[in-house]
Amino acid sequence: MDGSPPSSNSSTTADSAELHGDALDARLDEIITAQRKCFNAGRTLSRDAREESLRALLHAFETKEKLIMDALHADLKKSSAEAYLTEIGFTTAEIKHTLRHLGRWMKPKHSMSPLAFAPSRSGVHYQPLGLNLIIAPWNYPVQLAFAPLVGALAAGNVAVIKPSELAPASSAICAEIAREAFDEERVAVLEGGVQVSQALLARAWDHIFFTGGTSIGRIVARAGAEHLSRVTLELGGKSPCIVTASADLDVAARRIVFGKFTNTGQTCVAPDYLLVESSVHDALISRLRAAITDFYGSDPKASPDLGRIINERHYLRILGLIDPDKVAVGGEHDADQRYIAPTLMTDVTMDDKVMAEEIFGPVLPILRIDSIDEAIATVAQRPNPLALYLFTTNKQDERKVVERVSFGGGCINNAIVHLGDPNVPFGGVGASGQGAYHGHHSFEIFSHRKGVMKTGTFLDPSVKYPPFEGKLGMLRKLIG
Repeated sequence: MDGSPPSSNSSTTADSAELHGDALDARLDEIITAQRKCFNAGRTLSRDAREESLRALLHAFETKEKLIMDALHADLKKSSAEAYLTEIGFTTAEIKHTLRHLGRWMKPKHSMSPLAFAPSRSGVHYQPLGLNLIIAPWNYPVQLAFAPLVGALAAGNVAVIKPSELAPASSAICAEIAREAFDEERVAVLEGGVQVSQALLARAWDHIFFTGGTSIGRIVARAGAEHLSRVTLELGGKSPCIVTASADLDVAARRIVFGKFTNTGQTCVAPDYLLVESSVHDALISRLRAAITDFYGSDPKASPDLGRIINERHYLRILGLIDPDKVAVGGEHDADQRYIAPTLMTDVTMDDKVMAEEIFGPVLPILRIDSIDEAIATVAQRPNPLALYLFTTNKQDERKVVERVSFGGGCINNAIVHLGDPNVPFGGVGASGQGAYHGHHSFEIFSHRKGVMKTGTFLDPSVKYPPFEGKLGMLRKLIG
């Protein structure tokens, strides 16, 4: 994810653009007091209330689809198709999936208690956490503001969303969506800069959900620890993509190019570097080159399907990672447009600058390996990645990677699409994140699973009470 400071923005009312000092504190007090009152009164708890909120969000997305597309184009030059695929459609699919299954998710999960506690039955009850702060990044500024909110609403919570000020048009449409769909006592959006972020993180929340870079993730984690708030961190890292000699290279090339250059590489789960078996290295590069041309034409700069880098700072940072002597494809750039062509670098080593940090842009370094064991050892040298991709038809290689490598999630013979399946959790491990969401996992991460045992009164054996003399044998059998 992006390593920028967590941004903030104004509230769902139009009068709070960039508040400071006492005015900001008063505004936050107003929102938090209203949301706490709403939650404590139980107005978000019923299934009807939860479904009403989800349907209101779905309606706002459907009626403002064109405005969302325009905002994403203004901030990132996303095409309408990409905006729908990765942000609008992704979020609305998450809402519809949640509405279909919410009734079942809300039901307590019952089980029989051990014999020692007879006559008892135990259950897990899902209780909403309360006040949630959702901090969204700039790279998927609409989806990553509202996809977590779907889980928060489904679980019966209230929330404050802080979009990224680095994507100002998207931030504004996020505020407009929330304003149309919700009363502020249920969902508020705050816009602004770092000062607003700091003010938000200084408050006590029941749960903080943060998507962004690892360095800021540490700040968020410390803020949560100060108030003993639950914290979910969706971070990033250098996600590897391994291509073995048995892979279908034509399919691999298309799926790697799609996964890497969607959103101009500004995706936390984009393949960050390739580890390619030497015997297919040159053939894969040829196919990657062809796939780039097929997708974006002979002049990618003119393609309506290739976006731009979010700002000058990131543009210059990405350029600084490119070694011109190692560019096999691409490398062209235009500062006025913040354009960087889809770029492949070859003969890369672990000591190159491009391997020192998450790229988060349209540059793909390629390293040779001699075996799957070398690939596993190479990945193990780094912190646990958010994602890993393996292209192979060898079942043994597949089993080795899945069993031996620690990573947040990933794909076999595909790239990035696993995050679109609401049936599997999406999240990191270690430096790439804490906690996972999507689908039922979103409902769970915004809930407290409360264990409750219910015991009948028609039987109350004396063996479990003092005096215990002579009862040890029976207790052994009961507890055994």
